[in-house]
Amino acid sequence: MTVQEDQAFLENALPFFPRLSPSERSLLLQSTTSVSYKKGASIHRADYKCLGLLLVKTGSLRVYIMSEDGREITLYRIYPGELCILSASCVLSSITFDVYIDAVDDSQVLQVSSAVISLLMHDNIYVEAFANKAAAERFSDVMWAMQQILFMSFDRRLAIFLLDESASLATDTLSLTHEQIAKLMGSAREVVTRMLKYFSQEGYVSLARGSVTILDKKALRKLADSAQ
Repeated sequence: MTVQEDQAFLENALPFFPRLSPSERSLLLQSTTSVSYKKGASIHRADYKCLGLLLVKTGSLRVYIMSEDGREITLYRIYPGELCILSASCVLSSITFDVYIDAVDDSQVLQVSSAVISLLMHDNIYVEAFANKAAAERFSDVMWAMQQILFMSFDRRLAIFLLDESASLATDTLSLTHEQIAKLMGSAREVVTRMLKYFSQEGYVSLARGSVTILDKKALRKLADSAQ
């Protein structure tokens, strides 16, 4: 993207942009860089410096937490046109836990300096309100992820995951291995393989090396909507 295209992207993605003064807009644009990440690249870790605000132009990112024994729990995904506020946790006093961010696909991302975000939040009430609202919305996603893990049966969780991936990618064929699905869902590969095999036997999906194709969305939706 050109500088003009990046500015247009920022204007569309950041509701507070029209509320910035000319000098604040200039500061925001000067502190924004376009970065490319390869699929699987580590973007943020607990011991990395605070990145600031991330806005996805292409590809997708995964935000997750990690247990002491190395188990990963996906909190949410970020798709084109969406942003990640938790990568700017150093400027949000309400965030007291470490998050990890990886590129799920080859991705292009706009990064806005954490120092500039902090300055704009201090000087502009609209930026502060936006940041707090974005953080609150992401915490809602975090709570939904925790609710799924703690209270939903795995077959229902897997049905929801497959339907969400299909809707996000606009395809019924998901190019994901069992290992990748397990990582995205915060589960074990063996559990994913066992449940996918059951789904295949029931005619919900068909399995191939490195992919899962949804055959019966109606059945998956019924399972996803079922009570515990």
